[in-house]
Amino acid sequence: MRAYGAVTFLIAVVLAALSVPPAAQAETPPPVPCPVAKASPPIAKHPPAPVPPPRAPSTVGGDQLGSAGLVMPPDGGALPAGLSATSWVVADLDTGVVLAACGPHERHPPASCIKLLTIGTVLPKLGDPLQMVTATAQDTDIEPGSSAAGLVTGGKYRLQTVLLGLLLVSGNDAAMMLARLAGGPGGVPATLSDMNAYAHQLGALDTTARTPHGLDAAGQFSSAYDLALIARADFDRADFRALTATRTAQIPTEVVTEHGKPKSYPGYQIQNDNKLLRNYHGALGGKTGYTDVARHTFVGVAERGGHRLVVTLMNGEQRPVPMWQQGARLLDWGFAHQSSKGVGTLVTRASATPSTPADHRAARQLAEQPSGSLPALIAGSLLVVTVAAAGGLFWLLRRSSRRRS
Repeated sequence: MRAYGAVTFLIAVVLAALSVPPAAQAETPPPVPCPVAKASPPIAKHPPAPVPPPRAPSTVGGDQLGSAGLVMPPDGGALPAGLSATSWVVADLDTGVVLAACGPHERHPPASCIKLLTIGTVLPKLGDPLQMVTATAQDTDIEPGSSAAGLVTGGKYRLQTVLLGLLLVSGNDAAMMLARLAGGPGGVPATLSDMNAYAHQLGALDTTARTPHGLDAAGQFSSAYDLALIARADFDRADFRALTATRTAQIPTEVVTEHGKPKSYPGYQIQNDNKLLRNYHGALGGKTGYTDVARHTFVGVAERGGHRLVVTLMNGEQRPVPMWQQGARLLDWGFAHQSSKGVGTLVTRASATPSTPADHRAARQLAEQPSGSLPALIAGSLLVVTVAAAGGLFWLLRRSSRRRS
């Protein structure tokens, strides 16, 4: 009986200790609001953006980047006027230093900027850019009125042409075709799985891709910080740098059979829709995006004096100045403050041991769970250890009692 009493007493003491409420935590000051300019004239009403599923605030890249508001270095001075984007990041593409940010980990629909993840995923899988590939009905069956490269079912194109159709005019048909080709037997779903695994490999934990093109889809989100990570990985590739800097390309004439008869589709020129490339000194490329729900998104990269900077903007409007000009103003600010220690970093790519898609799925499930407070985590650990210890003590005392009987 003494053995049972000792175990009961031990468990009671531990449970009583765990029931003591943790000390009151110091109140966290509210974040500094981001400088969002009012549009003039007023912005027309548009569908409300979906609310992302709850998740503990991310501090990937540094504690300061966990803020939902403005994050500036002490010597940052005044930011440029005219910013309408509610989330943005400006960072050094080479060193990874985040120079300033606004709600960097706030999740928003990415629109066509998700195509930067698409192309980063498929480029290593597709092989020779001069190979001929054939468009299918699945590729060309896209939302009417959405951006397209103009591929036709049965048309034969160089892979390079399809890649340019993705980046220059944000072709949703090109995105579907590339995702199908890269997915092999698994097609587009396989590529989407690879895209999400690749995002996690990069450390882009705010990102979930549901489509390869970025049209609004339930559960599809990214963040300004993640877009900077993805762009950084893309610009590590010489083939991507050449593609995104291309000003114009030619879609060739195609003759295909429709209803048993040949039909000719004349060729035409496409032009890069990223105005930063044509209007900003040192611009290297990037990506634009827009949907009714996501509003305007933008990624731009430029180089001056041997320094490359990346700017990403989400949930913005083309007023009071166009998005590319908002990006240009932040780049100007960044080049003027590139010697700053910054407010965080773009995390480096994954270690030498690649993780598997199963690892990434497990990581995503864990990331979706709200984080408990430190006292709660400690309490849970103590409870497990205590129960195990009590069980062991009970077994030893019972065994000893059996030996005495």
